[in-house]
Amino acid sequence: MSLPDRPDRPNLVFILPDRLRQDTMACYGNDWIESPNLNRLADESFVFDHCYVTQPVCAPARASLLTGLYPPAAGMSRNRLVMPPDVQTVAQMVPDDYVTGYIGKWHLGDEIVRQRGFDHWVSSNDFWWPEYTDPADQERFSDYHEHLVEEGHQPEQDHPGSRTFSSAQRAAMPPEKQMASFLADRAADFIRTNAASPFVLYVSTIEPHPPFSGPYNDMYDAETLPVDEKFMQFPETSSFFNRIRAELFSDCVRDGISTGTEAGMRQLRANYFGNVRLVDDMVGTILGAVDEAGVADSTVVVFTSEHGDMIGTHSMLEMRTPYEEAAKVPLLARVPWLGGDGTRIGGNFSQIDMLPTLLDLLGQQVPNHLQGVSRAGVFNGSDSLESNDVFVQHNGVGDRDLTDECDSWSMPDERVAEMNFMNTLPWRSVVTADRWKLTLCAGDQGELYDLNSDPGETRNLFDEPQHRDRVRAMAARLHLWQAQVGDTAPLPGV
Repeated sequence: MSLPDRPDRPNLVFILPDRLRQDTMACYGNDWIESPNLNRLADESFVFDHCYVTQPVCAPARASLLTGLYPPAAGMSRNRLVMPPDVQTVAQMVPDDYVTGYIGKWHLGDEIVRQRGFDHWVSSNDFWWPEYTDPADQERFSDYHEHLVEEGHQPEQDHPGSRTFSSAQRAAMPPEKQMASFLADRAADFIRTNAASPFVLYVSTIEPHPPFSGPYNDMYDAETLPVDEKFMQFPETSSFFNRIRAELFSDCVRDGISTGTEAGMRQLRANYFGNVRLVDDMVGTILGAVDEAGVADSTVVVFTSEHGDMIGTHSMLEMRTPYEEAAKVPLLARVPWLGGDGTRIGGNFSQIDMLPTLLDLLGQQVPNHLQGVSRAGVFNGSDSLESNDVFVQHNGVGDRDLTDECDSWSMPDERVAEMNFMNTLPWRSVVTADRWKLTLCAGDQGELYDLNSDPGETRNLFDEPQHRDRVRAMAARLHLWQAQVGDTAPLPGV
């Protein structure tokens, strides 16, 4: 079968769920999950083995995806900020004849307001109204909220505009009323409406983000659910920040379920993987619309996540750690005129390179101010990621109280204060081409893992004398990267 020619004006559909781990489809080794649409997309795509986020926190990670800048340069070093108005997104980097759409979670400020060059805007979240720059907008609701009200549902959570739908209320609804389903339908409408024009469409849903509950809670048996070797394994040799977070999450209550028992943590994980099915359903709807609109041969489809979730690995929940389960995510790219069909792309890929790569695939000029580079050559074999280092960061100053992840917890108040202080300290990680990972923090223990022999990151080699030269060489790579991108986070000497 011959490949189609590259169109003059290719389309782009970019699908971005929240907290989706890499091990959520067959192409990444999961032989039991029910993800038929993701598996289909993987079979038709280039599959990247090691894709890393720039920061395993929501807003910073998505800022990099949309702007091609590291979080500090994009003005989004943490959540609950408003991206500066002069920071451009992909929608402002494509020609005017492209129709651009943003559907779903934005999380970069002014959630319900069309902005940054996007022609069409569908909003879905009502929890970030404190970041609305126009006070009058704080009483407005998202399109998803208005849809549920029109369907006869009654919101129950306080909101400046009266009441909105709580996360728990949404989670209790049937699959067709979930946010992912609503956004999938709106994305399908956009694709059908704009099939005759070149278009760029970003679709971002909150699932499988907590609550760890949803309409597919019974899809997997918690007692027999396969788990990784680090499940509920305390990170004894890790940094203090990871260890103290594991203390919190080893004995708390999340969505009414205790993490203090294996049965409870297993139930949270089973519910999480049930919510992955909502993402899979969304992908199926979007792929169906691309096919039905007759634009499959001219449309790049990309699927990735803004970060992962520990859900019990190393006895932790959420992200904010350089562990693989939080910082490494799936990346599928279907580029019809270049083939793919499950082709593996080895080496390290950073999401800082996502935007320049996509612009290159669309035949557009890559702006000089972007901090990443195009990796489009890896699709036709003219380039390789085999010598590529990637860099991951955390900028915790001003971040939330980490107990917000829990309904209740047993950790004493003074220990919570200590944990939240450690969260203010910035750290930086490098994953080198030979698959070693170094993490440095000026106020914490360093971490060094050999991902070749220890992919589960269970043996911290940082203090081993035989690896002293390796630590110094990798630290030098971190310092050089900092100088190149203007990163000013203090790092310790080694």
